[in-house]
Amino acid sequence: MDTGLLIALLNPTIALALGAAFFVLWAHQRHRPYLAVLALSYCASAPGFLFQYFTLPIGMVLTKLVSNICFAIAGCCLSGAIVARYGRKVPYVAIAVLAGGGLASFCWFLFVAPDLTWRILAMNFAFGGLSLLVCAELRPVRNNGPTEKILFVLSLLSGLNFFVRTLIVVIAHGPFTSYDGFYGSSYWTTALLSHALLSLLIALCLFTAAALDVMKALKAETHTDPLSGLLNRRGFEERAAQLLRHCAVARFPVALVLADLDHFKALNDVHGHAAGDRVIADFAAKLRSATGARGAAGRIGGEEFAVLLPLSDLAAARLFAEAVRTLYSAGGIDGLPADTKVTASFGVAARSGEEALEPLMRRADEALYKAKKNGRDSVRLSYERPEALFVPEPSRAG
Repeated sequence: MDTGLLIALLNPTIALALGAAFFVLWAHQRHRPYLAVLALSYCASAPGFLFQYFTLPIGMVLTKLVSNICFAIAGCCLSGAIVARYGRKVPYVAIAVLAGGGLASFCWFLFVAPDLTWRILAMNFAFGGLSLLVCAELRPVRNNGPTEKILFVLSLLSGLNFFVRTLIVVIAHGPFTSYDGFYGSSYWTTALLSHALLSLLIALCLFTAAALDVMKALKAETHTDPLSGLLNRRGFEERAAQLLRHCAVARFPVALVLADLDHFKALNDVHGHAAGDRVIADFAAKLRSATGARGAAGRIGGEEFAVLLPLSDLAAARLFAEAVRTLYSAGGIDGLPADTKVTASFGVAARSGEEALEPLMRRADEALYKAKKNGRDSVRLSYERPEALFVPEPSRAG
């Protein structure tokens, strides 16, 4: 097998291997359709490269058209998948205009005014435009890990490769008048090698992004309570500790609200565990809606919940707790008799100084105990200061 054939088979082999890998990933993560689109992209590019080197029975001219249609499909799918992976709205119209314009120009210089050099420029400029479009879409992406920065750079390099490399080679060694000797030219060699390198780098980056997605999902599962959809105790403690650190640095006030469903065991005994689960889910939904994105809400026990509220003092946290208590006690629960009233008790404590989570929760729990002891369906506050802050001054002699 000669060197030219080896180089010609390099890209199809890489593309098929990457396409198969992305397909396997998608088969195990059906909720991430961008992986299937990536698989289609790489699989479509494989026949594109093969049909550049091998001629189909339909003739050389139509074979080149089929090859470039495959390239256009691959480019559109890759661009759309990368943009979709990072939560951006896929610019279908812009992608279609760039790919369609490239193919239309290619057809013009294939059938109407045959010119190999202009066909090369038309398709390379179209793919360069797609690469820079991806660049523009990734530029505003923030806090999504390192992969978007790497893909931004790779997309920029890919765009420069399609524009700058193509122009330099065509000016230096062109114009190309026919396919005789074309596949041994510097243009074709640099095109194959640069495409192989960029394809591998982009695919590795996307594999890393997919792995990070899996790790993030696993972490979310280990930190989330499946029934309520809130953070579990471990997740809440980690998130709350993080918020307390940030608020300490910024010197923002913080308050903690603990809530406990009243007579929950009796409700379970009378109406069954399925009804108890609905009660927990309903209360969690109201708590999550009231908390919003500003704080951390978690289910830290069977029927016990906690909310950490940054930028809230004791008065603001009391208003929050009273609002949730009133909203919850006034509403009914699906599946329970209309006359069944479900209530909750609340304990509220405001952070003092740089108080840690544990003593803050202990004070809020003491306030919650008072609410339960004094009739339930109420809010009680902790006016105590943490013991750690009461350090007596050393006595002075004389």
